[in-house]
Amino acid sequence: MLNIVLFGPPGAGKGTQSQNLIQQYNLIHLSTGDILRGEITNGTPLGLEAKKLMDEGLLVPDEVVIGMISNKLDQNKDAKGFIFDGFPRTVAQAEALDQLLVSKNEAISGMIALEVEEEELGKRLLLRGKDSGRPDDQNPEIIKKRVHEYTTKTAPVANFYKSQSKFYSVQGIGSIENIFSDIKAVVEKL
Repeated sequence: MLNIVLFGPPGAGKGTQSQNLIQQYNLIHLSTGDILRGEITNGTPLGLEAKKLMDEGLLVPDEVVIGMISNKLDQNKDAKGFIFDGFPRTVAQAEALDQLLVSKNEAISGMIALEVEEEELGKRLLLRGKDSGRPDDQNPEIIKKRVHEYTTKTAPVANFYKSQSKFYSVQGIGSIENIFSDIKAVVEKL
């Protein structure tokens, strides 16, 4: 089974390249935000617990998110693999994900990190903000804060996968097709 963590700062192109990977390799996209919304909509016990916490303005604990991912994996036992998008965001989450996958006789095949310089990220996010109307993509100060948040809190997850020799860096600048070609070269190694 091909299990990929697609990694990179906001604006690196994860969404675009996720879609390419899904089409090329017939993978299941696991976006924790989508899973969370789905569990809440379906009124599952984990969804109800998450909604209660979110309504109180609290973050959903890792155990709840891992439980939701576990449910998704169980619902897709015949899948060729999964793309983990937006998760793990911390080393603790990466460790919990590894433990979950081991319990299902699976593992992360590799982390593919899209590398894009901060200045380029700012340009991309401002452009995306014009098209999408997302307020968090229209304010340069908020963009800087989001990129900083990624650099300080999320980037250390890369070291976790480096220590397992599962980290692969791909230059996220260039045409979508060329970037995807580089990603496919990594996937073929996995």
